[in-house]
Parts: sequence; C-alpha cells; structure tokens
Amino acid sequence: MSTTPRPVRTTDYHTAGEPFRIVDEDLPPIPGDTVAERRALALRLGPLDDLRRLLVREPRGHSGMYGGFVVPPDDDGAHFGVLFWHKDGYSTACGHGTMALGAWAVDTGRVPAPGDGDVPVRVDVPSGRVTATVHRAGGRTTGVTFRNVPTRVLARKVPVTTAYGTVEVDLADSGACYASVPARALGLDTGRVSLPALVRAGGEIRAALLEHDVYGVVLYDELPDTPDGPHQRNVTVFADGQIDRSPCGSGTSARLALLGEDGRLGPGDVLTHESVAGTVFTGRLMAGGITEVTGATHRTGTHTFVLDPHDDLGTGFLL
Repeated sequence: MSTTPRPVRTTDYHTAGEPFRIVDEDLPPIPGDTVAERRALALRLGPLDDLRRLLVREPRGHSGMYGGFVVPPDDDGAHFGVLFWHKDGYSTACGHGTMALGAWAVDTGRVPAPGDGDVPVRVDVPSGRVTATVHRAGGRTTGVTFRNVPTRVLARKVPVTTAYGTVEVDLADSGACYASVPARALGLDTGRVSLPALVRAGGEIRAALLEHDVYGVVLYDELPDTPDGPHQRNVTVFADGQIDRSPCGSGTSARLALLGEDGRLGPGDVLTHESVAGTVFTGRLMAGGITEVTGATHRTGTHTFVLDPHDDLGTGFLL
C-alpha cells in the first residue's frame, strides 16, 4: 500500500463453513449512485482495492476468504448495500454473504428484531435487491433464509471438453452465472480426496465458457432423496479456483432452477444441499423463478487489522 492505512475493524462470520468478513466503517469514499455502479468503479479505486487485498491475503486472510464492504443502499427500500469481494476482485452476488449480513445486522442492532420470530433484512447487491430473513428464538439467531433475485436457466447440455472427457453442462443465472455438471460425468465424486481434480475440472469448464461469463462451477453428486425432495452434495469452484466451503447460496439457487425445469422440484418440495464440509442448506423454488435458501451463520470474531509501515510484506501474499 502506498500509505499506511488507519486500523480497519471487521466483524467475521461463517455461513455453513464459508467465511465472510464485514467492513462497515473506515472505508475510503466510493463514488456511484447505486451498488452496481460502485462495483463497476471499485476496481479502479486504488485505496479501496488496497483494503480488499489487505483483508483477503495472508497473513490476515487466505485465498478462500470472502467479505463485503457495507455501502449505502440504492434507495430507502433496503437497509443497506454491499460490495462483495474475494481474492480476485468483486462479485455480483453472494448468498452465504447475504445470510451473514442479515445475522450481523440483527446481532448489532442495526435492524431491530424480536427475541422470537422472523425479521427481513433487505440488502442491495450488484445483481439487485435480496432479502435475508433472520429467524429468532429465545433471544438468539437460529438461522437465516436468503431470498434471491429471480433465477433463470440460460442453456442446457452445453458440450465442454476437459482433461476428464467431454461433458454436458447446464447454465443458470442466479445473480451470477453458474455452470452445473455431475461429478460422475468427469469420473469423479465430491469427496475431499477429489478436490484437486474438481478444481482443475472447474477451471477448465469456466475457461471454456468465457463467453457466458461463468462465475462458478457446481460439481454435484446425487444422493438418495429425502421425504421432502432431492438430496445432493456439491463442490462449487468459483472465481480463480476457489472452493466454497458452504453448499454455496447463489449456486444452490441455480440448482433449484435447473431441478425445477427438470420436474424434480415442485411446490412444497425441498432440496437438501450438502457441502464438502458436511454442512447443509435447504432450498425451495417459488413462483416467478424466486428461490429461497436457508442455513446457519455464526459470528467467529471481531478484529482490528493494521499494516505496520515497516512490514515488507505490505498487503500480503497468496499461496
């Protein structure tokens, strides 16, 4: 960094195992009238991107870190806006982050909530307005339901050649574009031993679909259905080879739309969606392409990060 920043305070959560680092103060000015405009300008703002790198890179972060800068909403209809970030830049959507932000807003008193019951937290994100409904019981947050922007199926059975053979990929836009492919079509499964191969395959699929602006690749296994509906486990590889530790909120939305088009998910049915870490989201497909994804999110800490002016590592490094 060209200058030594002030101390930066963050509140960290995890949603089903995936981290989310929240910054709501100590931010440099971010021009733009909407969250989407602010995201478009963010990559050109040196001080803001310096801050992103400081928080996402080692030794303060790691290559799998995710977070968000809290910014003003587009209008009074939302409680606040957010710019989602990861090690490679700024994303248009983040379901697990929206869920963490809902819990944070309630836990900090930014959005008043009862001890028992549900409270909606409306958030403007680059892809539109989303809602995190925070579930409360006994004076604590017990879960969050993420209602996404409308999800639409873009294409089916797109052929893609990989080192593991040619596969047919389905595409859906759930605020960001996700490609879905069964892991077994690549001769793989979604166990931890397969992670290096899944990351390689996910990167090859994403590179082959550059014209579709694919953000994440959902590699999934079919598990025995539950009494409520389909049951799947997935590894989502997003951005430049990052692995989502959660079942992926926006990726779950994409799976819901595809399952609905396949006739496997109807009114009242529930997708049980597992992650490589063994955590679970449940998802429902509503009318008009609206999806709802429910999971648990927990605060992991509050931090004050500094950059020593004599630290030769500066904003850090990635391995």
